[in-house]
Amino acid sequence: MKPEHPSQSRDVPGAGDPDARGAPVGRRVLLGTLGLGALGLAAAPSLQRGLESLLAGAADRDPTGLTGLLPNGGGFRYYSVAASVPRQDARTYRLTVDGLVDRPASYTLADLEALPQTRLVRDVQCVTGWRVPGTPFEGVRLSRLLDAAGVRPTARAVRFTCFDGTYTESLTLDQARRADVLVALRMRDEAIGHGHGGPARLYVAPMYFYKSAKWLSGITVTDEVEPGYWELRGYDVDAWVGRSNGRDDAPTS
Repeated sequence: MKPEHPSQSRDVPGAGDPDARGAPVGRRVLLGTLGLGALGLAAAPSLQRGLESLLAGAADRDPTGLTGLLPNGGGFRYYSVAASVPRQDARTYRLTVDGLVDRPASYTLADLEALPQTRLVRDVQCVTGWRVPGTPFEGVRLSRLLDAAGVRPTARAVRFTCFDGTYTESLTLDQARRADVLVALRMRDEAIGHGHGGPARLYVAPMYFYKSAKWLSGITVTDEVEPGYWELRGYDVDAWVGRSNGRDDAPTS
């Protein structure tokens, strides 16, 4: 199965790494989440989010990716290409901006929260087929961080790294400057939790969700596009929804 996304633990991001080692999900957790998943299909949003948190926690201890097969009323799926992902919070989190820029920077979570915030409500489309409609994301436009850093004339692209130590992504500079590309801090009107890639993740609204790298830790301006984790494994570098990866999904809106 191809993963959606983004070390990403697919929230997709991705099918598990067969070489990863970790504690398997216990039988009780597996059966319990299966039952809750069926119930969650008709449950209130609060129960759905509780189920997603449970699945995210299970996936964090299950590098096989099998938890991604469990039903989930909220619509998101969890897979991982990293055996485990360290947690970061407001005290420890840092986002660096470097590469072909005049003013490299390092942002704390508080620094990012203090900047003007943009809210987008768009569908989330996974390249594996599932879709979560009308999902609110809120954060700092990536273009604002690039402008603050002073991008040099030789720059052509942006590379993203993640604190899972495995996942990477890239955009052209023009794509990165779009108004619908965010360093997202909030999702569905609450702070982005660890399972969804928090404290901060990339959100590329018009592209398949594997472009929206979770656990974002580095933004490096480069002179050419460097294919990301899944692109090195066959996914399209330009991942426009409905116009790439051999799919004809309706554009996210």
